[in-house]
Amino acid sequence: MKPFAKMALAALLLAPVPALAQQTEAEVGVPPAAPADWQAPRTPWGDPDLRGTYPLESMGSTPMQRPARFGSRKLLNDEEYAQSLDAARELAGLADVEDEAGVLGSGNWFERGVPLRQTSLIVEPADGRVPPLTPAGEALRAQMRDSWNNEVFEGPQDFNSLDRCLSRGLPATMIPFPYNNGLRVFQAPGVVVINLEMIHETRVIHLGEAAPPPGTLRTYLGHSRGHWEGNTLVVETTHFNGLSPMVIVGPSNRPIPTSEQLQVTEHFTMTGPGQVYYEAWITDPVVLTDGFKMAFPWTRDDEYQPFEYACHEGNTIVPAYVRATSPRFADWRVANGGTREPAPVN
Repeated sequence: MKPFAKMALAALLLAPVPALAQQTEAEVGVPPAAPADWQAPRTPWGDPDLRGTYPLESMGSTPMQRPARFGSRKLLNDEEYAQSLDAARELAGLADVEDEAGVLGSGNWFERGVPLRQTSLIVEPADGRVPPLTPAGEALRAQMRDSWNNEVFEGPQDFNSLDRCLSRGLPATMIPFPYNNGLRVFQAPGVVVINLEMIHETRVIHLGEAAPPPGTLRTYLGHSRGHWEGNTLVVETTHFNGLSPMVIVGPSNRPIPTSEQLQVTEHFTMTGPGQVYYEAWITDPVVLTDGFKMAFPWTRDDEYQPFEYACHEGNTIVPAYVRATSPRFADWRVANGGTREPAPVN
């Protein structure tokens, strides 16, 4: 864990638990009103000034999808929130435990950060979960391959875009990850740029009547066009390639595919000094029976410094998995001191 991230996280976790009455169920998913005496800062060219660093670990322990036990409840009660903070403290302390034991494990990787009182980052539909898939979406899911659900790898097609360190795609890129949660916003006349620490991705949002990409060009992050509505940056993103998962794939998430019909509408609303409220509406008529909405606050922290995201340098893991598991490389494994049987990978 980064030393400065560790200090910032400690300050957040040691703060007293605020009373639940500060937020109501009806207020979840709605940008809070800005202070009456506050004016949003402006860039030299007159746009609202979003520039700064907003680490997503300020809500990183809040799940994207709501655990079923909460039903339609959007907020943790005081006891549940205190338990969630205790769990975050325990996870944040794992690095010290490992260091004292002389071992290197996930504690030195994980920087999940703190929980919100929200029971999930998804605020619509009412159950706080991604809606059911269409029959076409289920068929696409059955074809998805990644390092979590596969035992034998024959080539790059058996890994998803995150495994290969290409992209998390949208909306996954805007969701907290267990580590490398830095997010920086840059601006210039006619453009807003969002740079993410994870996979060092950069989203370029063109303001005004930006032309769509030429021909059939489609990408992992799509094509983003934005405009200002008061202190809110409104962004429409289309032209996706349908090659990235919709959610982070792992032990707690079943893979959800995307299609070229994915569309993401985002609002970035400045709500006070160092505060931005993020909203995202996601639709994909090929994959999902209905759309869903995520909403959560960002807190600016310019002392956060991102690390280089090297992933697996030289992309060596992909060919290593293939050689370790594919029957085509049985002789190669024996020649290099291994066995003909595939090596376990999960």
